[in-house]
Amino acid sequence: MTNAIILSAGQGRRLSPLTDERPKCLVEIGGRSMLEWQLRGLADNDLRDIAVVVGFGADMVERALDRIAPALGLRAQAVFNPFYSVADNIGSCWVAKDHFTDDTVLLNGDTLFEGAVLARLLSASGRGITVVCDAKDRYDGDDMKVRVDGDRLTAIGKTLEGDIDGESIGMIRFRGDGGTRFVGALRTALADQSALGRWYLSIIDDLAKRSRVQVVKLQGERWSEVDCPTDLPIAKATLRAFREGQAMTRTKAV
Repeated sequence: MTNAIILSAGQGRRLSPLTDERPKCLVEIGGRSMLEWQLRGLADNDLRDIAVVVGFGADMVERALDRIAPALGLRAQAVFNPFYSVADNIGSCWVAKDHFTDDTVLLNGDTLFEGAVLARLLSASGRGITVVCDAKDRYDGDDMKVRVDGDRLTAIGKTLEGDIDGESIGMIRFRGDGGTRFVGALRTALADQSALGRWYLSIIDDLAKRSRVQVVKLQGERWSEVDCPTDLPIAKATLRAFREGQAMTRTKAV
């Protein structure tokens, strides 16, 4: 059975003042916190076992989980990251290492997605590691850009230049030995303390240079990343599109 890990330890200072007193994952958009939207997306795809990595405002996130998860039929637990203020998200992946099974979806805590996004990932064939990517006309310095060769990832990182084939949306599936390989690569990297400043996707980049990492490309499914205030109206519009699409689906079913 597929389980999920959500990386939600960060404060999200770029969303200040919304995050001065609460963690980024509890910022409300469209009447619900980002965490609740994510949990609903997981529940819609029948992912029931969820580990949420917490850090800043951990007690607030734990209370939110206690309220939301049972209502959605989820088995959710918080995993505390004591390094959240001194390490990048590689630290959150490390503290969640025991939650990587032979079928795990890893999700950034600031990625909003409609259920169809996750459904596309879950329906993709292949084993190992699969990165969800999307394409757009232009990319900026915040985008986690990718290069691909067919359905194979060849490079991923914010500083990629030249030909860009898309961006990672912050959702990855680990199947078979994929999780074991990832955790092993984390262990090797963290032997050097300077690795605490790395993004976990830099580990995926390392793995892609040595072995096959697969990509699945979105085909119009809707998602949004929330990093700064200018992302909020985009996220709200994306959520409205989710809801309108769900309403249309229910109407057609009737």
